Formats: sequence, structure tokens, C-alpha cells
Amino acid sequence: MRIKLVAGNWKMNGTLATNQALLQALVPALARVVGVKCAICAPFPYLAQVQQLLSGTGLAWGAQNVSQFDAGAYTGEVSGAMLVDFGCRYVIVGHSERRALFGETSETVAEKYAAALKAGLTPILCVGETLADREAGYTEPVVAAQLAPVLAASGAQSFAHAVIAYEPVWAIGTGKTATPEQAQAVHAYIRTRLATHDAAVAEKVQVLYGGSVKGSNAAQLFGMPDIDGGLIGGASLDANEMAVICRAASPAS
Repeated sequence: MRIKLVAGNWKMNGTLATNQALLQALVPALARVVGVKCAICAPFPYLAQVQQLLSGTGLAWGAQNVSQFDAGAYTGEVSGAMLVDFGCRYVIVGHSERRALFGETSETVAEKYAAALKAGLTPILCVGETLADREAGYTEPVVAAQLAPVLAASGAQSFAHAVIAYEPVWAIGTGKTATPEQAQAVHAYIRTRLATHDAAVAEKVQVLYGGSVKGSNAAQLFGMPDIDGGLIGGASLDANEMAVICRAASPAS
């Protein structure tokens, strides 16, 4: 049975003061939540603070991006080895905002995914379609095209050490959410797609849902057989809301 994972993505939000208040409220709120993994993906400047506040707790942490390069003359970039220095376990790669706003191609995402694995990090690989793609019936081809360069570069077996997050672009930060049935259908497709390469890995890989997950809809989403938790955006900035979502992912809930 796959253990569910709930990972918060703070995006470009936070201050030293608000981060401290948020995490100091979140840690005790999650202390009694069992059978689920919880993590926070914070902006680069706050990783030291997050490491300090979460070390020794049950929460893991990670970053929101990583360079495809190991080291060298890449001003402004942050390598996987640097993230490991701050105790990161996870790193998000291929988020739709990186693809749309910063021009990251699926090939670049595949390079970042490989760099994360090389550094010993667990990449959270984001895939998902736009509203135009969905309305045109292209959801599955779009997701397949986003997975293809990763499979070609790193192989299906690499997903034994990775996480996939399905994030329909039309549901990120819009307040719209895919129905549990819509999300389940794509999650099942992702697992089936991987199974054509390695059935055992496909069965075990965690596939998260991201896209306006809230405390009010988390239980329904997480109740679907192929939804293994969530990548949480805005709600992860509210300790109470994040705690409700994590509890919804617990088999004890």
C-alpha cells in the first residue's frame, strides 16, 4: 500500500517572521497525524530557517526548483548539492509556472529531474494540461509528452526514487478544482503509462494531485485509488488548513 504524501509549495511567499509563526503552529498540529508523509517546499533564501525549525520533527522539507548543472559559471542558479547541504529531501521540478513563465521545456525539466536524482534528492515531477488542452481532448497526449523526455533520459526505474504531481494548469490558483473523478482518471492514465515500461515501479510510485486542494475537498480527492496525496499551494500558507489536508491523507482519518 502506498503511503500518502502531502507537500506544501509556498511559491514566492514568506518572511522570516511569518515562516516561523507558520511552522511553529504546523509542527504541533501534525504531531498526532500518522500514516502520512508531510513536507514543505520553501523558497531558497528560507531553507536554512526551515531546516532549523523542522529538524527533529516529523516534517520533511525541500526546494521549489533546482539547476540542471552541478556547479560552475551559472550565476543565480542553485545546484542539487547545495540543496542537500540544507537537508532538503524533495525538490519540485517542472511546475507549470516554471514551464509557462520561465520557458522551461520538458527536455530541460528532464535534465533537472536527472540532476535532482544525482544529488540524492527526490524530485516531485509536475505534469498537467491547460484548459485549452482539456477542452480539445488533449489531456493524455500532453501528459505523455511531458513524461516522455524524463523516461528517455532517466528510465522508468528512476520513478522508484521520485514522485509525480498531476497539476491541471486550469486549476492552479484559480479556485477551480478537478473533480475527484477527473483527477483519478488522469492519475490512472499516468500509472498505466509508466506500467508499459515497468509495472512494479508504476504500482509503487506516489502520484499527487495539485490544483486548489483545500481542507474542504482533500478527503474526497485522497479517497480516489490512484491519488496518493497532494502538492498544496495557497493552502500550505495556513497552518490550520494544511493540518486539515494532512489529516485527510491519513489512513486513520
